[in-house]
Amino acid sequence: MLSHRLHYHWHLLIVLLTMSLGSQAQQIVINQAAPAFSLSDQNNLTHRLSDYQGQWVVLYFYPKNDTPGCTTQACAFRDEFKVISALNTQVLGVSVDDTVSHAQFAEKYSLPFPLLADESGEVAEHYGALVSIGPIRFAKRHTIIIDPQGMIRKIYRDVDVDQHSTDVIETITALQSS
Repeated sequence: MLSHRLHYHWHLLIVLLTMSLGSQAQQIVINQAAPAFSLSDQNNLTHRLSDYQGQWVVLYFYPKNDTPGCTTQACAFRDEFKVISALNTQVLGVSVDDTVSHAQFAEKYSLPFPLLADESGEVAEHYGALVSIGPIRFAKRHTIIIDPQGMIRKIYRDVDVDQHSTDVIETITALQSS
């Protein structure tokens, strides 16, 4: 019981800090080149932004595996994965959790897309999504839509996990038709 309470309070702290703190890094902007990255996924495969040239990318940052909001968001992307894939779009989740944690999370919820381990927080920092409070580091819930040429086309800094996958599909559809 005590362990459950500590787990709950830790997640509550993360949620409150995510809501109240701004990013401590440079800010990216629409129509600039997306910062390059090279990160390992839950299967220890390396993913680079350049691997997705010619495809749209939904790069979504989230605080922690297997927490309520992060699970809702990941499962919504899972449930819409076929629709998103049909739009020539790859979903990539990113948090500062390690590959083992990502593997457990992906397996538990049958996530069909890569979860990238940004343990140093460097990629989250480049995308303006890293929060550091002393030794505690996590990614804010931000999503970046990157076009097939590697340009940032949409930045979500305020994400409603219940509606987000639908919003992303609508945005990609609109961007592709413009």
